[in-house]
Amino acid sequence: MKPVRVTTLLWMLLLVLRLGATRNGSPEEASFYYGTFPLGFSWGVGSSAYQTEGAWDQDGKGPSIWDVFTHSGKGKVLGNETADVACDGYYKVQEDMILLRELHVNHYRFSLSWPRLLPTGVRAEQVNKKGIQFYSDLIDALLSSNITPIVTLHHWDLPQLLQVKYGGWQNVSMANYFRDYANLCFEAFGDRVKHWITFSDPRAMAEKGYETGHHAPGLKLRGTGLYKAAHHIIKAHAQAWHSYNTTWRSKQQGLVGISLNCDWGEPVDISNPKDIEAAERYLQFCLGWFANPIYAGDYPQVMKDYIGRKSAEQGLEMSRLPVFSLQEKSYIKGTSDFLGLGHFTTRYIMERKNPSRQGPSHQNDRDLIELVDPNWPDLGSKGLYSVPWGFRRLLNFAQTQYGDPPIYVMENGAPQKFHCTQLCDEWRIQYLKGYINEMLKAIKDGANIKGYTSWSLLDKFEWEKGYSARYGFYYVEFNDRNKPRYPKASVQYYKKIIIANGFPNPREVESWYLKALETCSINNQRLAAEPLLSHMQMVTEIVVPTVCSLCVLITAVLLMLLLRRQG
Repeated sequence: MKPVRVTTLLWMLLLVLRLGATRNGSPEEASFYYGTFPLGFSWGVGSSAYQTEGAWDQDGKGPSIWDVFTHSGKGKVLGNETADVACDGYYKVQEDMILLRELHVNHYRFSLSWPRLLPTGVRAEQVNKKGIQFYSDLIDALLSSNITPIVTLHHWDLPQLLQVKYGGWQNVSMANYFRDYANLCFEAFGDRVKHWITFSDPRAMAEKGYETGHHAPGLKLRGTGLYKAAHHIIKAHAQAWHSYNTTWRSKQQGLVGISLNCDWGEPVDISNPKDIEAAERYLQFCLGWFANPIYAGDYPQVMKDYIGRKSAEQGLEMSRLPVFSLQEKSYIKGTSDFLGLGHFTTRYIMERKNPSRQGPSHQNDRDLIELVDPNWPDLGSKGLYSVPWGFRRLLNFAQTQYGDPPIYVMENGAPQKFHCTQLCDEWRIQYLKGYINEMLKAIKDGANIKGYTSWSLLDKFEWEKGYSARYGFYYVEFNDRNKPRYPKASVQYYKKIIIANGFPNPREVESWYLKALETCSINNQRLAAEPLLSHMQMVTEIVVPTVCSLCVLITAVLLMLLLRRQG
């Protein structure tokens, strides 16, 4: 089907969904839908290499831009934390397999570390065989547990040498290096991996890495760097897809897509055409920026219009938004076998004219302001609120906008709230219940959703937030050198949803909640006792060998005295 522009008809559909809504909620949220997902629906959890693996310089791995960014010690990460060890996942594959089996997931989404496989980033220079073996063993372990691997090629950890030599994603040559890297992965793992994601949330990678500088490589190229980086990422995605399509698809029969994150944008005033246009513009600058070239061959017209006008007003001869040639448009269009979507929260949107004289910036280009409802449940992390009904609308929007593509939800989850009981994460249970139910309603609406990946398996390194935001189903004690994992209440709840393939009836769903909280209370007692056990272990490790050594020494002295007396 041909992708379509958001039309008045679509907005009418969305407004019908909102009809009768109040600022505290929405009618579709008020009526919980009990039912099951389609047969074969895939349930999973996710992670990424840099956030969990650790072993940053082990077994031939090269440095990534995030290694350099976190090692700078300039306050770029909360608490100057690094992911040098993180969850120690590189050494805990078998332990984490037990957790995945405990959850009863159908798939596990993880990423490959480009610098672990290619230390310099360039295939022609060096391939790290130990890196190949590590991921090969991980994939085999998943398959032996009857868990499908969904593999992300790049989740932000670009090889540092590519940044130093070429300027990273500011350089179009990255597309060729990425294609070579992707071909290595298809060749090494494609006999067993049938679901590939080229890039995870490339919008954040471009915006935070090249506009705000909050993420590696920490550049602040306002109003230009992010558009150039995105342009080259889109080209790299297309090259990888075409490589798979021409060389590997007939042998391996897999799928290649991209995963794009976007919040839902709801117009503040549904009777105000300006707010409706602003909400559509928000979605096009967020999701359409990458999805439109892939599904329609070019950037959204509204992006071209707004950035072009702002650029002219700022005295520039050409738009700050790069242009695809006719050949590139044709090459990029259609390069996705599925659409991966990541979603966490919602914003209210209204128009606000930003003077061009403020200077070039992505925020200025959009001419809108984002608002939140103070009554929305706060998830405890800046800017995150629980607004389940926005999820259904985003899924319906993507289904309508891009011609009914197969959709895999690749990221959706909630962090730990402040001042909470560590393992009794009832707010995450409510988040899961609400968001998964809205996804079920979207399927009922007609959206072609194939699978759901909850974010994430473990607490892990959360980029500029360090270890302060905990998204995991399993609590990781980062202060313990063994990085032990403990199940939170949400483990039991999510497992029940997976086994039931949905929400069978009110009584059973309520029993899941009560059972999960009962289990977490027991686990909390275990966690509370852990410092004492760790202390005892430390004492055992230090004192026992010392006492034994002393005993040996005393025995030797006594033996010498005895021999002298006999002499």
